[in-house]
Amino acid sequence: MGEEGSLLIIVITLVISFVIGITLNHFWPLFFNNYGTTLHVIPKGTFGWPLLGETLSFLKPHPSNSIGTFLQQHCSRYGKVFKSHLFFSPTVVSCDQDLNYFILQNEDKLFQCCYPKPIHGILGKVSLLVAVGDTHKRLRNVSLSLISTIKSKPEFINDVETLALQILQSWKDKDQVRYWEEARKFSFNVIVKQVLGLTPDNPQSALILQDFLAFMRGLISLPLYIPGTPYARAVQARSRISSTIKAIIEERRRKHVVDGDSKKNDFLEILLCVDTLSEEEKVSFVLDSLLGGYETTSLLMAMVVFFIGQSQTALDQLKEEHDNIRSTKEKELLNWEDYQKMDFTQKVINEALRYGNVVKFVHRKALKDVKFKDYVIPAGWKVLPVFSAVHLDPSVHPNALHFNPWRWESDEQISKKLTPFGGGSRCCPGFELAKVEVAFFLHHLVQKYRWEVEEGEQPIAYPYVEFKNGLTIRLHQNST
Repeated sequence: MGEEGSLLIIVITLVISFVIGITLNHFWPLFFNNYGTTLHVIPKGTFGWPLLGETLSFLKPHPSNSIGTFLQQHCSRYGKVFKSHLFFSPTVVSCDQDLNYFILQNEDKLFQCCYPKPIHGILGKVSLLVAVGDTHKRLRNVSLSLISTIKSKPEFINDVETLALQILQSWKDKDQVRYWEEARKFSFNVIVKQVLGLTPDNPQSALILQDFLAFMRGLISLPLYIPGTPYARAVQARSRISSTIKAIIEERRRKHVVDGDSKKNDFLEILLCVDTLSEEEKVSFVLDSLLGGYETTSLLMAMVVFFIGQSQTALDQLKEEHDNIRSTKEKELLNWEDYQKMDFTQKVINEALRYGNVVKFVHRKALKDVKFKDYVIPAGWKVLPVFSAVHLDPSVHPNALHFNPWRWESDEQISKKLTPFGGGSRCCPGFELAKVEVAFFLHHLVQKYRWEVEEGEQPIAYPYVEFKNGLTIRLHQNST
């Protein structure tokens, strides 16, 4: 046999060894694990194909107000808790209310945040979204303090309402708008004003928005760092955004030296006075704030308008609530006391969060063998608590596949029944600010307009949520 034949045999042997190695690595946890967990107590399920497992089926797009074919089939076959192989890891998927709550309440004790490595590449290693342990606790404490300070300032509420009125004013001569685009414009204008003190017409706002859109597209793309790919462009966009933020920080500090009284009432001003964060953490903190305040808030705004547009009874009651609030005022702006009167508005927001599912699931891993009821979750396995499955579970929410804001007349066990912003120590710290923005925008929207949603529109989970046609709505001005 010649050299070419020997080389071919070596190549074939290596390929076969590689395939066998991947296959064994994939299925090994089914038969044995180093922690002594026996097979019969691990949830039932299947690992699917080597390497990819069932990831592609799990991520298959479906309406966000449904759990999708994958979860329907697996829950029917294996129950609400089952094993799978997702994101290159043996995984326990939970569609169970009690287990989800247990996972969220035991962060850093039994479970830990564990997002795929490519997400770290875009968000950065000190991002609040991926940080764990003491680093996360320190960042979260700063975040809660900052948000509490911002929320109590009348400037925040006034800015939200003023920017909402500007958006609605731009609709004056229109009979239809692409609402999701308008919601994104509004939420971005609010967040850059509150975080960086920038107005919509500031050139830096447009620069940040351009890079931010590239950043968002890469966050949900195939993680291949090849020049020209969405992922590579996102990493580059994050670098540019970071440079822009650093420049704004330096300019702000320079002005403080020149004029010590020229301080602004924004997030950045307070952040600069925090001594417990490094410069890199402050920049990452600003980026996290932009991300949370932009995408989640705009999507919630879109969800509310989408569902309300199909429920005349809910729209009528919503309008009545806001007409009553406005009747006690003249042209003055809303305040925190007005927000606290928006009782039905809160029910509408809660129901949109439940039925629309802004966030489908989160990534966790088991830090040790975890026993829960009849299950054992082996140490090192990925754990995915699926929020949408609980939100759409008819045993938890009667008539779960119907939009019904009145179901929230009772707040009984709401923290277990509704987890749109996560829970426990990783619950989104800015969720109340998002609700304020949505409520204030609705206050003026329902007084000025009625609307119809374009036929065939639907929120689709990819698992990130998008409206497939941009949520075009036809506007009808109210006569009074």
